[in-house]
Amino acid sequence: MAVAARRRGLSTAARENLAGWLFVAPVVVILGLFMLLPILMALWVSLTDWNGQGSPFRSTVPFVGAENYTRLFTEDGLTRQDFMTSLRNNFYYVVIVVPCQTVLALGLALIVNNRLLRGKSFFRAAFFFPSVTSSVAISVVFLFVFANSGAVNNLLGLFGVDGPQWFSDARGLLHLLLNGLGLVDIDAPPAALLEPGPFGLSWWDWLSGPSVAMSTIIMLVIWTTSGTFMLMFLAALQDIPVTLEEAAKLDGAGRKGVFRYVTLPMLKPTLFLVLTLGMISTWQIFDQVYVMSQGNPAKTTLTPAFLSYQTAFRSFEYGSGTAISFVLFAIIVVLTLVQRWIMRDRKV
Repeated sequence: MAVAARRRGLSTAARENLAGWLFVAPVVVILGLFMLLPILMALWVSLTDWNGQGSPFRSTVPFVGAENYTRLFTEDGLTRQDFMTSLRNNFYYVVIVVPCQTVLALGLALIVNNRLLRGKSFFRAAFFFPSVTSSVAISVVFLFVFANSGAVNNLLGLFGVDGPQWFSDARGLLHLLLNGLGLVDIDAPPAALLEPGPFGLSWWDWLSGPSVAMSTIIMLVIWTTSGTFMLMFLAALQDIPVTLEEAAKLDGAGRKGVFRYVTLPMLKPTLFLVLTLGMISTWQIFDQVYVMSQGNPAKTTLTPAFLSYQTAFRSFEYGSGTAISFVLFAIIVVLTLVQRWIMRDRKV
């Protein structure tokens, strides 16, 4: 009897397992056809010298192996220089945008979550409105606002300040800061910094900081993305039990103590989500660069995503363009894993 019961149990478990696979089979098939298969096809293209004509799987398409990847890192030339320039630009972009949009989103969420605030629905909608507006439309508006004769320069003129030519100013903010402090001459940089640095760029190039043109894109993105992350923080704040905050206050904790020892620890999963989504989206920036600058001036707004598009669809070097995409994918995966390791729960 026991053996028969065990057999019936195994049979029931097998049937349940089969039923589960049957239920998820449509989704697995769809993801396989429209996600996994295109990724594998793109991986093959990155190993070829396909020019976009005909099928990339023909025997006449040259197979170059890892040459498209080695040109990005080891071979001197314009390909490596452009790719490293795009990484430098995107690095400064990520370093500024991710912390700023996270802090701003958390601050807005704390304001909207305040029990004494009146008109919460209005402020919640007002803060979130830029996030639901088309990025292309907002980018076009920013082009007019930051034009040479736009509203920003006119406002600066009222205070006697000559506004820069935002989208045609290739100077780096760190260069301008050091020049303003009198530490370096931006027109005659130190010879030591002009020496070749990592991956073909000089140290002066690596230490330029985001350009004035890139700074306008940074302001745009921080403004338009903070609303979405605000809602995530707001949902997490409303999920924190009020009794925890009241107990902390009874124990003598002030507002800063409650925020540091109660609110922030409870927000850690949401904080990890916001940082991860922010990092992924900032490394994939394309829309704003395509609309506002096309990588100019002097390639100071060039990003890996736009460079991949430019290489594949304008220069018709689909192999190199796809290789850039996979390198960008690897960067995002590695940084996500590092971030997860940093924010892991540590044993006391």
